[in-house]
Amino acid sequence: MVTLEAFPRRRYSSGPTPLEHLPQLSAHLGGPQIWVKRDDQLGLAQGGNKTRKLEFLIADALAQGADTLVTVGGVQSNHCRLTLAAARREGLDCHLIVEEDLGPEGTGLGPAGSNPPEFTGNFLLFDLLGADSVTVLGNGADLLGEAESLAESLRSEGKNPYVIPAGGSNPIGTLGYVDCAQEMLNQFASARLESTTIITPSGSAGMQAGLIVGLQAAGSSTAVVGINVSRAREDQETKINGLVGSTAELLGLSPAARKHTVGLGDYYGIGYALPTAGMVEAVRLFARTEGILLDPVYTGKAAAGLIGLVRQGRFSAEENVVFIHSGGVPGLYARAQAFA
Repeated sequence: MVTLEAFPRRRYSSGPTPLEHLPQLSAHLGGPQIWVKRDDQLGLAQGGNKTRKLEFLIADALAQGADTLVTVGGVQSNHCRLTLAAARREGLDCHLIVEEDLGPEGTGLGPAGSNPPEFTGNFLLFDLLGADSVTVLGNGADLLGEAESLAESLRSEGKNPYVIPAGGSNPIGTLGYVDCAQEMLNQFASARLESTTIITPSGSAGMQAGLIVGLQAAGSSTAVVGINVSRAREDQETKINGLVGSTAELLGLSPAARKHTVGLGDYYGIGYALPTAGMVEAVRLFARTEGILLDPVYTGKAAAGLIGLVRQGRFSAEENVVFIHSGGVPGLYARAQAFA
């Protein structure tokens, strides 16, 4: 087990998130036994996995005397929503730099370069939470470069900004899921879960990398299978592995073996945030069997991957599979056309 006491931390959730058995979904799919880790119930505005990362990132910002946060993401970024909510909790300014979605014909998002309607989903919440600025750039823009430029401008005005990368996925943010690994192992022990595989959305990779590092540090052989939401397997696994290594280095640990890094690239479709038939089926199936809402960008595509693996016979009926619900439900309302 690794200790994180040396790192400053804020607390935005009251305790462990629930681990729930999904008997109706398990029966519908014919086994294995499926469980869900409800990180959609973490603290801050409508929750989500980025809250765990922000507990360490915001604490680091405050330790450095920051009075302003600058971060980046997509036009419907859950991370931007939660960073802004944390800023409001802490009395900090917050500036967001977001990029437009791609939107090729036939995706439910309209012509190329289009986006969900403004002031829906997370974009509405940027306004309600009072972002100090929201800059919308074209798809493929150098968001982090723009963030650094904005931070330099803010410094010239006497501000002390702290720049957070997309998804909060750097070694400091990843500590949130190093910690979560032990939380989950404690829950597995209480529920007497054995032969367990964790299925997680994999995008900016901080959640998956943190779990890999935390499980290895605890001596657990539990597998973490990422379902990619934006890129091919080779590219994503390189990204995950890099973050696993830098996080392990921060903690003074040996990096996990490359074989522990799995990021399946079969379910993201033609691009980030673009709907797929598998995602639509998965969102409807979770809702209609268990009353659980998923989002169309992360958990919907990851659930499509889970369903696909079950149908391929990847798991036996005796196995337990734990799906991490990373939140993001506000984005569901911005992409309603995909379900029409």
